Amino acid sequence: MADFGEILRAVGDFGLFQKLLLFGLCFPNLLLPFHLASLIFNQADTGHHCNTDWILKIDANLSIEEQLNLTVPRLQDGSFSNCEMFIPVDWDISAIREHGLNKTTSCTSGWVHYDSIYESTIITDFDLVCENGNAVGLAQTIFMAGILVGSLLFGPFVESLGRQRATQIPVVLMLIFTVVTGLSPNFYVYLVSQFIVGISYGGFRVNCIVLATEWIGVKTRSYAACGTQALGGVGQAVLAGIIYFVRNWRIAQFVMAAPIAVVACYIWFVPESARWLLDRGKTEEAKKLILKAAAINKRTIPDSILMKVTNDKPVERGGIKSLFASPILRRYFLYLTFGWCALNLSYFCLSLNVGKFGLDIFVTQLIFGLTEVPAHLLCIWLLEVAGRKLSLICTLLLGGFVCLLILAVPQDGAIAITALATAGRFLMNWAGSVCNIYVQELFPTSIRQTAAGLGATATRVAGMLSPPLNLLEVYHWTIPTLVFSTLSLIGGALAFLLPETRCKELPDSTEEAEGRRKGDILKKIETGPANEKCKGPKATKL
Repeated sequence: MADFGEILRAVGDFGLFQKLLLFGLCFPNLLLPFHLASLIFNQADTGHHCNTDWILKIDANLSIEEQLNLTVPRLQDGSFSNCEMFIPVDWDISAIREHGLNKTTSCTSGWVHYDSIYESTIITDFDLVCENGNAVGLAQTIFMAGILVGSLLFGPFVESLGRQRATQIPVVLMLIFTVVTGLSPNFYVYLVSQFIVGISYGGFRVNCIVLATEWIGVKTRSYAACGTQALGGVGQAVLAGIIYFVRNWRIAQFVMAAPIAVVACYIWFVPESARWLLDRGKTEEAKKLILKAAAINKRTIPDSILMKVTNDKPVERGGIKSLFASPILRRYFLYLTFGWCALNLSYFCLSLNVGKFGLDIFVTQLIFGLTEVPAHLLCIWLLEVAGRKLSLICTLLLGGFVCLLILAVPQDGAIAITALATAGRFLMNWAGSVCNIYVQELFPTSIRQTAAGLGATATRVAGMLSPPLNLLEVYHWTIPTLVFSTLSLIGGALAFLLPETRCKELPDSTEEAEGRRKGDILKKIETGPANEKCKGPKATKL
């Protein structure tokens, strides 16, 4: 049986076939951040006060300022209360002006929302303010829970379904429920639709990288993980522009759905992973795909390799049990997942606080998006020069330290806080790209999707914890930053215990993944044709 690295070199490990596949799988990642970043805009609070139109029945000529002065109490800072009003009375306007009103109550006739920034958000449409104010955090958590379920459902639970179907189904779900979200008649329908959008988000993210990675050769393997992340940064920047011009959250949902419809049309032509087909013993299907890829790349496969492809091999069982049955792979998984969770928690805590850094929210979002692009392009180069291990260590440790520096800046230093938050987010995103490629290279084909799915699921738990963690600032503003920064530093320290995988073929069996530095496997990997062209410092042996 030919190892798949040998097959890829014969087919062409980064020819036209791989480039088309990579573009088709990466392009949707330009759109996925729309859903995540739109939480910041769709759920933005534009400001509000109690509806006190009762006084206009007494004097319809009152200006808005006069109406508020007479009917809404002021807070200690001089601003009008958002959630209290004076109890209505039957006096004439002169008596109200002379004596004033003293007894207060909660808003009895709804709220008036300001429209200085947005035409409408879910807060204005569903009145998610005052006693319902925590519902916004609930909506964010529900979306994160959807991503978690999607990572689990389309990861380990569909390992036997294949990479292709597990990539296609989420796109269709995303298209349908993005439209449903925009049509939501109430908050409960909004929550359900956002949960399913989250499922599709998590499912596609897991499988698009796995599918692309398994078709790409050693030297360009990082393109899959870094390319998807870089386009995600572009997507965030594009979203800032869309929301700047489209201030109605429902219309923004339909604008987001349009390009997803394009993806839903072509995603059915994306091929299955031949590596997965071979691992499952479906050699004839794999052979057809390999010949098709070779034809597109204008390559001819030697008959000797085709003969090896058709030889049957034992099917290795995968799944969660297989992942945790191996002490070595179990350790790798836990070390990597801890760092992955820490960086995800930091990333989302910073992202969801974009409106609190003191600068214009559109400018901050644009900066956040644009800075991610060079982060991932630089990551492609550094992954091959410094390797996976050193890249992960440096990004987590430096990112955690930069986030800690935010605590040293005065709270009114908007520019400095935004700069540090952007730098911290830049490094955490960079570390995320490293984890995305690392998890593909540490685990064998039979459990690669399971490992990626479980890892992504764990990181989504961290994402779900980011809104509650941010809420702890009511006790002290330093708590959220201190927690996620410290966890990132610990994750960076644990990365020292991981092996280096730069310039190594993807393992096709548990034995290869466990003993890739030992005996014949070591010799096979380190002296193979793929590594003769691999430049940079030699990977550290275990």
